[in-house]
Amino acid sequence: MIKQSDIFFLLAVSISFALSAYLWFSGQREEGVFTALWVPSILCFGIYFKLMALKGSK
Repeated sequence: MIKQSDIFFLLAVSISFALSAYLWFSGQREEGVFTALWVPSILCFGIYFKLMALKGSK
């Protein structure tokens, strides 16, 4: 079951990935790498909050 919060996390990851790819291919490689580091961080926060919600519901 996908909740609205899951969609927000996936949207944030998608935007971050697209922005990093744009920056990389436009020649701003350092900014692209910095922005690409946001992707796993956002995913980790999403997984953490999802696990805490599951733990709280039990």
